[in-house]
Amino acid sequence: MKTLVVDASIAIKWVVEEEGTPQALALRKSARLIAPDLLVAECANILWKKARRGELSSEEADLAARLLERSDIELLPMRGLMPAATRIAIALSHPAYDCVYLALALAKQTRYVTADDRLIRKLGLQRDTDLSAAVTSLADASAGK
Repeated sequence: MKTLVVDASIAIKWVVEEEGTPQALALRKSARLIAPDLLVAECANILWKKARRGELSSEEADLAARLLERSDIELLPMRGLMPAATRIAIALSHPAYDCVYLALALAKQTRYVTADDRLIRKLGLQRDTDLSAAVTSLADASAGK
């Protein structure tokens, strides 16, 4: 079974119905999923924002958090990823917390799946680089690309 790095844009779709939810759920069946432990804080922040905007009740956000906490994703420590994430963030002019996922994918020699269109677009400008080769969109991952 292949290993993939996923970020909060993917994990949140497992517990909140939104565009891409079926594809995100399918990934759980087709690959071993890993993420830096940063995923916990990012998912909690997304749930907080959704509750604050009225998209979820506080009870729904709490349930979603508990479901995510029990998901079968393997969380790996961020320690050791900071130098690479910083270099990637500077090279892409992109927030470093997103680049931690990419740094993990490069370190584990696997692919990083994201629904972050902004990051995908930036990497599309970096054609034929190790960075762009390591990242795939949720749509492409679900199509087996």
